[in-house]
Amino acid sequence: MHHRHAPRLSAAALGLTALAVLGLVGCDSGTDDTRSSAAGGPSVIAPGAPGEENRTLSAEEASRQRAEDDSPNSADVSYARMMIVHHAQALEMTELVPGRAESSKIVKLAERIAAAQRPEIEAMKGWLKSHDEPERDSEHGHGHGHGHDHATMPGMATQAQLKQLRAADGKAFDQLFLTLMTTHHQGAITMSAEVKGQGNNIWIEEMADDVVAQQTSEISRMRDLL
Repeated sequence: MHHRHAPRLSAAALGLTALAVLGLVGCDSGTDDTRSSAAGGPSVIAPGAPGEENRTLSAEEASRQRAEDDSPNSADVSYARMMIVHHAQALEMTELVPGRAESSKIVKLAERIAAAQRPEIEAMKGWLKSHDEPERDSEHGHGHGHGHDHATMPGMATQAQLKQLRAADGKAFDQLFLTLMTTHHQGAITMSAEVKGQGNNIWIEEMADDVVAQQTSEISRMRDLL
């Protein structure tokens, strides 16, 4: 850290001098080294009006402001609910791979998909719970089974396709698995793009970004295997 007024001071003295400068000159308080108070918890620098000093918000005040700006809307909640079901079907398909797939690359791919989507399911369940939202939308009569969700979510395999996948073996299984999972991933990407345009919650937006990045990469890998 450079300090033009006292180049030969010790590190401790420099720290005290920096704190003194922070207290006197608002515009010097924007460096990373001086963003948090030494005595309390983390704080956030809120820029003041021209000619006025910056205002420091407590962590609690900053969190409250973000929560108000970041309130989940119906698109965020619907995305979490639907993606739990959507991911669950992907896990259902990956569970069929051992003992049926011929290619070891398919086995590794399925393991990668499951490893990514299991924790995402739990994270989205936790997010819904933290916002006092049930996992299912009972108001619209979806409480029994997943038929409606399957019909309205892009990329979902039909029951007939899943039955065909369970009956397949070897190369035929590999090809059908790759075809169904590619379509499934494309559906998840579509849903994620939609919530990024319609939702309001930053956590859901970040989850959607993760889904797009992960599944775009996996689609590329699956196309190479087809």
